[in-house]
Amino acid sequence: MTTQDKVNFSKYGKSFQEGLAALILQDRAFSDQIQEVLETQYFELKYLQVFVDKIFGYKEKYNVHPTDKILMTILRTDLEDETDAVKKQTRDYFSRIYNTDVKDEDFIKNTSLDFCRKQTLKEAMIKSVGLLKSSSYDEVAKVITDAVKLGSDSDFGYDYIADFERRFEIKARDPISTGWNEIDTLCRGGLGNGELGVVIAPTGAGKSMVLVHLGSQALLQGKTVVHYTLELQDTSIGIRYDSCITGVSLSEMHSFKEMIYEKVQEVPGKLIIKEYPTKSATTMTLETSLEKMRQRGIEPDFIIVDYADLLRPVTTSYKQEHRHNIETIYEELRGIAQKFDIPVWTASQTNRSGLNAEVITMESISEAFNKCFVADFICTISRTADDKVQGTGRMFVAKNRNGPDGLVFPMSIDTSKVKLRVHQPQAGDDLNTIVTRTAQEQKQHLQQKYKKFKQKRKTETNTTTNNQERDPLSNPLSKESLRKLAEETRANKEAQNRSAAQQ
Repeated sequence: MTTQDKVNFSKYGKSFQEGLAALILQDRAFSDQIQEVLETQYFELKYLQVFVDKIFGYKEKYNVHPTDKILMTILRTDLEDETDAVKKQTRDYFSRIYNTDVKDEDFIKNTSLDFCRKQTLKEAMIKSVGLLKSSSYDEVAKVITDAVKLGSDSDFGYDYIADFERRFEIKARDPISTGWNEIDTLCRGGLGNGELGVVIAPTGAGKSMVLVHLGSQALLQGKTVVHYTLELQDTSIGIRYDSCITGVSLSEMHSFKEMIYEKVQEVPGKLIIKEYPTKSATTMTLETSLEKMRQRGIEPDFIIVDYADLLRPVTTSYKQEHRHNIETIYEELRGIAQKFDIPVWTASQTNRSGLNAEVITMESISEAFNKCFVADFICTISRTADDKVQGTGRMFVAKNRNGPDGLVFPMSIDTSKVKLRVHQPQAGDDLNTIVTRTAQEQKQHLQQKYKKFKQKRKTETNTTTNNQERDPLSNPLSKESLRKLAEETRANKEAQNRSAAQQ
């Protein structure tokens, strides 16, 4: 008897695993289902691993289930990489189950998912030992959590007939207002449950201020807001909330301490600010934090992450580019929004092209552009040097799942009091037209303008020629005409200089 035969199996021992492998060959429908969750290493006997691997490999390559005869050929000709002992065990096993019904078929099918879950958990625990040595606690938590979740979802999908009425149910978004009527109108009341909103701006343009404004508006609506800060201190964020809610300047906070305390006491919502050092927290860290709050009776209504680019990926793949890891973070943030069924707001940095842009579009997004596909609402904040002096800026609605986008709104921004207002576009403001054009459309637009300009110049030239023919002084050879032309040239030049100086 080999060492493998002496293995002490429990509930899912040798008999169970051999029966499971046989059913994977004999029952095509069952094989398709179990392949989604079963890994070949779950089998504790090498010959069963090889047997199932050949079945799954054939299905993936040819998109069809192998017949007994095809598998017989594979096992006879395609086991070169295996030891002689494994070759013999695999072929002997196939001979034993060939044209033989599996005992306890119903039991094996009904418990196969539990078997996969237990094997996954066992592998996760073994993997966790190495992760604990490197103090990768978030990764340990994720590995264990994913193992426990395997196959736990009992929802097999939407039944077209049985779930007919669900198509006509209106899902409650319960949007939380942004505090800007112009933006609320576009996105049907604000950001809704399970949705991810992203504010994009360059350094110093006001990402954190916008997030504080959004959090303040939720507080004033009686919501429980959880604000995660990965850049500024928790007390600094708290002071910004004080200023935004009370209207007291940041520089005068200490002079109006008592008055501020009285006002914030009247705020109907609850605010929790949690600080993490930059690149120290992951989305798993945030999820764990939210779960602990729930256990203590705190039910979050609104989450702010300031900001997502400063989070650390749960698992870092060195085989992938950095931007892919960033994209994963945004996918996981939206997953948190959907899991807790609440809105999540975060921010992102622009690249260099967005530093002095009059209107920042999604082309200026730093690192991973594909993270924009995950978000439900994206707006950009652009502020030139003159804007910062004048206390102005522009908000560009770059993406909006719940309404129109591609619109630009002028803003009033008072950084001293954390006050941000969005205004309706002014009459004659063609920024909206400009930013919504594609590059090709802009090129065509410029070509048309140049064509009209040439046509105008041609018309003016023809008019001048006709006038010269009627004017006796227009003779280019006459001294009078040359003098007059010189005077006109000098006058035009002086006029151009005055115009340039005024501009």
